[in-house]
Amino acid sequence: MEQASSSNSGERLEVTVAGDEGSPRLDRVLAARLPELSRSRLKALILAGQVSMTKASVKTAPIRDPAYHVGPGDTITIDVPEAAPAEPGPEAIALDIAYEDEDIIVINKQAGRVVHPAAGHESGTLVNALIAHCGASLSGIGGVRRPGIVHRLDKDTTGLMVVAKNDRAHQSLTAQFADHGRTLPMARGYLAFVWGVPNRQRGTVDAPIDRHPHAREKMAVREGGREAITHWEIQETFAGRDGKPVAALLACRLATGRTHQIRVHLAHIGHPLLGDAVYGPHFKTKASQLGPKGQAALTVLGRQALHAYLLALEHPKTGELLRWEAPLPEDLVLLEGALRAAL
Repeated sequence: MEQASSSNSGERLEVTVAGDEGSPRLDRVLAARLPELSRSRLKALILAGQVSMTKASVKTAPIRDPAYHVGPGDTITIDVPEAAPAEPGPEAIALDIAYEDEDIIVINKQAGRVVHPAAGHESGTLVNALIAHCGASLSGIGGVRRPGIVHRLDKDTTGLMVVAKNDRAHQSLTAQFADHGRTLPMARGYLAFVWGVPNRQRGTVDAPIDRHPHAREKMAVREGGREAITHWEIQETFAGRDGKPVAALLACRLATGRTHQIRVHLAHIGHPLLGDAVYGPHFKTKASQLGPKGQAALTVLGRQALHAYLLALEHPKTGELLRWEAPLPEDLVLLEGALRAAL
């Protein structure tokens, strides 16, 4: 049984433990009984002392241990404060919206746009644009610095991103991203222009990723790092001015979601992204193998040639399988044309 009351300072929820929640742990009982609140939100409320319990008519002090065991008949009280307004402010930044309803919004992110505020990028981010577009519905969801954000794209990677507009959607999307399509229908596809041509049509890079041992802003393949798996397949190959293969277009699918994963993995197998100054700087000399138009297109690009073209997921409310595809942005269309022409 759940009851709720409201006040100017937030909402008070009461849950009576039935005993059939599947676990005696406080956090798991609350997750089972209050699906409208994400597990991370419930854990934060517990740790903040916002949860207490009445056992045998005696009210306890706040319980701050998510693993605390409760029993049938116990009454749990949860004080849910008003969602703290997101620290970033609204900014009138145009969004390329592929889809939107009351639960989610799918954005086709442009190059140069940081997803959320961070050191050196306190404004002009996707979050600032989302707050302006969605209003209060995003405030506090996923944390005050990252409202609604369940995954990210690098600043200079373009393409599709989904954002949660409420806690229920956030919880569902987080679970789908954590699953990486192993048992759920989520899929994420990327198009990557790389130097050189792999020696087979398709392959998988299964190599753990961790922070670079010396350059902390970079990631690297390292023993003992977090599992990272990238599947790739050649879509097209391109010849240089001498007629020999110089580059390829790969379609990549992620089986995990590590920072810079595609960039690190493709560099690891000797095929870094065109334009990637972080993971492929020593390949700059290869640009001389391109024709004048190819070199000019690469200069104009000024970023890694990576685009998140495909996103498929299960709608968090209806369960419907949704799929979107985003065409290459103009700078990559220009690069592709120049590579095909070998001019």
